[in-house]
Amino acid sequence: MRDSFTSSHALLDVFAQAGIDRVFLVPGESYLGVLDALVDFPQIDTVTCRHEGGAGFMAVADGRLTGRPGVAMVSRGPGASHAAIAVHTAQQDAIPFILLIGQVAEKDLRREAFQEVDYQHMFGGIAKWVFECRHPTQLAETAAKAIRVATSGACGPVVIVLPEDIQQQTVALEKFKQHRQMASVPSPSVMAMVGAQIATAQKPLILAGGCFERPGGRDCLKAFAEHFQIPVVVTFRRQDLFENDHPLYAGNMGLANPDDQMALLAESDLILALGTRLGDITTQNYRFPAYGRTAQTLIHCYPDSRVVGWDTEADFPLVADPIALADLLMQSLPPASQPNRAWLAAWHAFRTRYMTWPEQTAEDGVEFVQVVRAVMAHATEQTTICLDAGTFAAPVYRYAPFTKGRRLMSPLAGAMGYGTPAALACAMRDPSREVICMVGDGGMLMTGQEMILAVERQLPIIFIVSSNRTYGSIRKHQEEHYPGRTSGTTLFNPDFVEMAKSFGMAGLRINQLDEVDAVIAQARSLQAPVLIDVNTSLKGVVRSVA
Repeated sequence: MRDSFTSSHALLDVFAQAGIDRVFLVPGESYLGVLDALVDFPQIDTVTCRHEGGAGFMAVADGRLTGRPGVAMVSRGPGASHAAIAVHTAQQDAIPFILLIGQVAEKDLRREAFQEVDYQHMFGGIAKWVFECRHPTQLAETAAKAIRVATSGACGPVVIVLPEDIQQQTVALEKFKQHRQMASVPSPSVMAMVGAQIATAQKPLILAGGCFERPGGRDCLKAFAEHFQIPVVVTFRRQDLFENDHPLYAGNMGLANPDDQMALLAESDLILALGTRLGDITTQNYRFPAYGRTAQTLIHCYPDSRVVGWDTEADFPLVADPIALADLLMQSLPPASQPNRAWLAAWHAFRTRYMTWPEQTAEDGVEFVQVVRAVMAHATEQTTICLDAGTFAAPVYRYAPFTKGRRLMSPLAGAMGYGTPAALACAMRDPSREVICMVGDGGMLMTGQEMILAVERQLPIIFIVSSNRTYGSIRKHQEEHYPGRTSGTTLFNPDFVEMAKSFGMAGLRINQLDEVDAVIAQARSLQAPVLIDVNTSLKGVVRSVA
């Protein structure tokens, strides 16, 4: 470390104090001071990316994995615009994320200088906080506050803006306490009322959300469900929160849940919405729990007062840590002595019926569900599945069994381009896990160039591309609403196998069904980055399920 410290050193020192050990960036001349200071922080891994969207997605995925803010650094104007998708994804997915943007010189602010943007106006509607530093002494204190804001309540994105002429001045390094916001638990009287609701409910149901992704959260959720013998429905794209082969697993809230599941949901008399925001997808467009006032008794627990009761009035609006709440309820109440076995059996029957793998029927290529089936047949407790957005992923959400230890990384925001960067972030964060990335041919050409990092760092990721030469999700909707009138959804693709080889990685093909198992086994045996291009059925996409 140098003898004197700049304002950029002070900012990075705050990050280091908070345990941030990796940043993702596309370099720019507007934050050269920060880039220079990074040289003196070898404990912070600097990941150089090829596009700001890719850098942002990697940081968002890293924030989800660690619980600490993922950090992306970009230049002003175009760089910040490219990174906007990560800000939106972090907000939608409730992920702690800090976007650091270089800015024009402080003296030139609000003069419409080259590439100048007012980021309060640009990001104010989706970021939890946007702050433009105006003096060198503000960099460290802003970084400390950004970490607090990003990780408090409903986690989310924070934007720090650094004019290029305040990054190099000498300042003193400061220490910050960096204490996380502490969520309380309800009073004993409220706990007694909540316990009475659980004890008397005939058809209780748990809606489990992302707060259980913390260390120990999954174990707590499982113990809580078993203690009270309550079926668990995981919220949107959270399939790995609760073991899918557990007798109490009751499926998930997807984009379009089947009628028989919705009928079962409606039969419930008590909803324990724990650690989830009750947004439109999780509630099936505010049908369950219903908008305003729901027919069931609703216990809504989330560590953010703005979230609790936002769209649906809760009978017990608990601004609390759902893990602490569950632990306290288990300590204070005896296990369920007479669970409603008919209720549990109905959910088990639904799950078995809904998650049974289908057989291939299409003849115009491989139905991607068969690829997913082959991948999951040999997945272990150390397998992470990273998904991009698109209909190719629907079989994963419906059929893939996320049993103990398996992990799912997918964008709640539905953002295309997420899959490849997320896989890279996962492989760097835990090299001991098998990482398999599934992405459509549309998403692959949005951020697929980032897979060069897998070659550079020898990350043994398996990239599986579903090639059906169309934006499948939109084509599906076109066929439903405007049959026979296709427009703007057809793709002309490169040779993905040759593209992978040009990157220095192996490339394999699956053209027909009988090749699936052997090719996936071959990819696994390589223990190196590899891409598999799958000739995917378009007819299977058009009739696919959500």
